[in-house]
Amino acid sequence: MNRIKVCIVTHLFLPHVGGIEKVVYEQSVRLPQERFEPIILTSDVTRKSEYTLDKLKVYCYPTIKAGFKLGIPYSIPKPKGYRIFLKHIGKCNIVHVHGHPYPSSCLAVKVAEKFSKPIVLTQHNTFIDYGSFWNIVEKLNDLIVGKMVIKAADKILVVSNATLNYVLSLGAKRQKTEVLYNGVDLERFNPEKRSKLKIRRTVGIPEDSFVLLTVRRLVYKNGVDTLLESAKRAIEENPHLLFLVIGSGPDREKINAKIREFRLEKNFRLLGFVPDADLPHYYKAADLFVLPSKSGEGMPLVLLEAMACGLPVVATNVGGVPEIIDRDCGKIVPPNDAADLAEALLEFSRSDISAYSKKARELVERKFNWNRNVERLIEIYEELI
Repeated sequence: MNRIKVCIVTHLFLPHVGGIEKVVYEQSVRLPQERFEPIILTSDVTRKSEYTLDKLKVYCYPTIKAGFKLGIPYSIPKPKGYRIFLKHIGKCNIVHVHGHPYPSSCLAVKVAEKFSKPIVLTQHNTFIDYGSFWNIVEKLNDLIVGKMVIKAADKILVVSNATLNYVLSLGAKRQKTEVLYNGVDLERFNPEKRSKLKIRRTVGIPEDSFVLLTVRRLVYKNGVDTLLESAKRAIEENPHLLFLVIGSGPDREKINAKIREFRLEKNFRLLGFVPDADLPHYYKAADLFVLPSKSGEGMPLVLLEAMACGLPVVATNVGGVPEIIDRDCGKIVPPNDAADLAEALLEFSRSDISAYSKKARELVERKFNWNRNVERLIEIYEELI
């Protein structure tokens, strides 16, 4: 029996770290090898040619890296990349593109239509507020590239009901659109049996601090500026709070300057990039996870990872976040509101969080499972070919 060849198109892929990259990887490696042959088409941002990652064949097309210096991961395939799309899409049974606004998605669906290949689109985010003229560019891109990709797709998968409403506003047909929640690796992200103090010693965190962890790229939409304002307020009341921010990005120097201005060097630390393999240690060493995003969240994986590790969460009311958190495992606050966020953080620092921790783990076990996600994805592939 011939295996089903799936050409998965993503503008970025591992070793570049991001939410879409993780989703593509987790789904692809879980496709049963005896029935499926997935290949990845991605940009040459991190690698220049083809490579193999955990038995996944990855092929890179040359790109113009249009927005990276501004912190916007947007690249445009060069003309000779067209041949790579023709070669691999022509040989596959189904094309699965990730993200509607990217030129690579546009090129992939045009080539798929040329060869009459069925198209699956997964949309990961809602509208992203960049806080600049890029909002206008994004809206125009949605109307030109995004709508074209959405119209061409035979099946549209969205990661939350918020993302569903977003693609419907861009012309998606409800009958071909389905919510398919992301998952989390429940074995890798789990409550540690070792004591929290031992883990803190391992990663160099003070034992007597109440640790608030954030894993975010340092860009406007992710709200680290709001988190810093709330930290200033909260630390005035509780100087034992320690804020740890994992992630890099173009706003790092701006945030560092604010940390110095507020004199929070001891209580607010930018840890920079941390390898994905080390993230579970930081989740398990923390007391509370904070997601201060301003916009664009479809189904944030870091939130699921934190909850799988037994962390209660405080997050802003954006995108699909309210579909993850209930009052038994955390709290939702308005975006861009440092005062409300500070009060929520202080509330948890004064509370017994053990019950929240247990409920957080139970919720992700019940609702956000990669195996269940991939079972449905397989059904969709088989329905379309």
